[in-house]
Amino acid sequence: MSNKDHSLKQLKDESGNTLSPVLGEDVRNFLIDIDGTICDDIPNEEPERMVTAEMYPDALEVCNKWYDEGHIITFFTSRTEAHREITEAWLEKHEFKYHGLLMGKPRGGNYHWIDNHMVRATRFKGKFTDFVKAKKTIEIFEP
Repeated sequence: MSNKDHSLKQLKDESGNTLSPVLGEDVRNFLIDIDGTICDDIPNEEPERMVTAEMYPDALEVCNKWYDEGHIITFFTSRTEAHREITEAWLEKHEFKYHGLLMGKPRGGNYHWIDNHMVRATRFKGKFTDFVKAKKTIEIFEP
């Protein structure tokens, strides 16, 4: 693993009040979905399939590369806490390196993430490749 600094940088507003800390600019905080992104798309209603889910091509190589580069990898999933043990075992079996696992993501897609920190969204379309920059129309709050 690289020697990137994962420590949080403390911030203050103009009045000296402490704000939420942030990571350094060179560390990305990847939140990566599991079903339909790194493996077969398995619904919670069929948990028996989670054990045998096929990993998607390039998922392991790219996710572990990001980890080794010093980025933070957190998998998140709509799987429930009841599926945590199966999910952790699958990640271990396939040798995914990661820092955290968040269960219980809302189901149904069409996510609209609102946060006071920078958020970059990347829609997975079947293959892990290098990132490219593209200009897109986005929704923002009215000034």
